[in-house]
Amino acid sequence: MMSDGALSQAEIDALLSGSSSADSGGGAATAVAGGSEKDHAALEGFFSSVTAGLAGNISSLTGATASLTGPTASFDSRDNFLTQLPDTVTVITADFTSGFPGEHLFIVSEDTAKAIAALITKEDDISLGDMAMSVIGELGGNLVGTQITAMTGKTGNKSIANAPPSAVNISKAAAALPAGDFAVMAYQLDLGDGASLPLWEVLGPAVASELAQSLTGGEKPAASGQAPGMGMPGMGMQMSGGMGMQQNLGPTNMQAVQFNNLMPPKLSPQESGNIGLIMDVSMEMTVELGRTRKLIKEILSMGEGTIIELDKLAGEPVDILVNHKLIAKGEVVVIDENFGVRVTEIVSPMDRFSGSF
Repeated sequence: MMSDGALSQAEIDALLSGSSSADSGGGAATAVAGGSEKDHAALEGFFSSVTAGLAGNISSLTGATASLTGPTASFDSRDNFLTQLPDTVTVITADFTSGFPGEHLFIVSEDTAKAIAALITKEDDISLGDMAMSVIGELGGNLVGTQITAMTGKTGNKSIANAPPSAVNISKAAAALPAGDFAVMAYQLDLGDGASLPLWEVLGPAVASELAQSLTGGEKPAASGQAPGMGMPGMGMQMSGGMGMQQNLGPTNMQAVQFNNLMPPKLSPQESGNIGLIMDVSMEMTVELGRTRKLIKEILSMGEGTIIELDKLAGEPVDILVNHKLIAKGEVVVIDENFGVRVTEIVSPMDRFSGSF
């Protein structure tokens, strides 16, 4: 600062570029986002620790030998972040609704989204329409599910949940980014062909701040909207095709699918302790009546009264999935006026891991 109070040209340039000379004026926004070096390192360290799990999810859905490196963590404003993005991007919105509530996004380029969708659907020349966005959104659900499991284990916060992910391909200027300075995790994705594709993960200021505090031993947020003694918050059952499975079916219907039945019969004391850390983690459970594949022209021609033939025969058991992985089979029952599923078979661990079901 000059003696007359004027700014030098170097200081003006620093302010315009948002570099360290301006940090004293904008430090409040960075602090809200958990911008201290300690919090910065905690976020980068945590998300680095789950990259192998995320790559495994991508490999499982695409069939490619995917790898994920990084991330490099930073805190950025909307304007600065947009300069890093291509003109058109695919945004997967998977906001956290409890635990660490706030904005949460995955962003990839349009070409990366096409490459992922093509691998999942086995279609070489794919456009980013509703079907492609649906499978991209499903991938986002798998990624955030893996992260929530890890977050719960690291922070002890058992109320973490996210809204159903949705994907859209839009101009980067139309992307709904958080206000203020938000956290950005920049990864490099390889889908098995050696090409390095950028993938960004965005955390809103509140999410980044609260998560960083929990990771560094700060005060953990209270469980949001959870009554005392209620485990597995938000765990509901859904029937494909829109048939809801209400949580008030009670533990009687869930008894046959408890995780204890799926574990090896003998565990060492150390192994038992490790399993105990995640016993209250909330996971998405769905019941699938059946599947089919249709041409786009057939889908567009559907109307009220259209009958869709599924790959299941009448009377065959339905599939019970946890985080999109088959764990059991069962039969549909009706309890009062609600649908339910009676477990008839637990899928063997070998089948679950090999995917041969």
